[in-house]
Amino acid sequence: MTIDISEILKILPHRYPFLLVDKILEMEPGQKIVGIKNVTINEPFFHGHFPGFPIMPGVLMIEAMAQVAAILAFKSRKGEEGDLILLAGVDKAKFRGAVFPGDQLKITSEVIKARPPFFRLKGCCYVDEKLRCEAELMAVVQKGTTR
Repeated sequence: MTIDISEILKILPHRYPFLLVDKILEMEPGQKIVGIKNVTINEPFFHGHFPGFPIMPGVLMIEAMAQVAAILAFKSRKGEEGDLILLAGVDKAKFRGAVFPGDQLKITSEVIKARPPFFRLKGCCYVDEKLRCEAELMAVVQKGTTR
């Protein structure tokens, strides 16, 4: 199952410049998901991180993993428009390499444990099949939350 940007915008409340997922390439609700983020020099964070040596901040890789995981949690719980998926925790975060303008970030997430509305997921970010970042994430789906 693929999900394009128009459906992503219906699921996540994030908007530019904080929407950090461009497309979902595959997904098995309750199991796993694969998304992408095309990293461009136009990203606002590159102006200050770091001038002359632009790299994507690690905290934004975590956020990208959280957004992809949120889509998986939403679809796994058969969420409805208006539901809000919140990041409830980050554990075991490790950064393995830099992400540069022009890279395509492949973001994966797998369900470790699900007790809806709570989900524990393992997220990873790759560039050219090389691991750049990994973490365990906790998400909670709030039903019918007004945005």
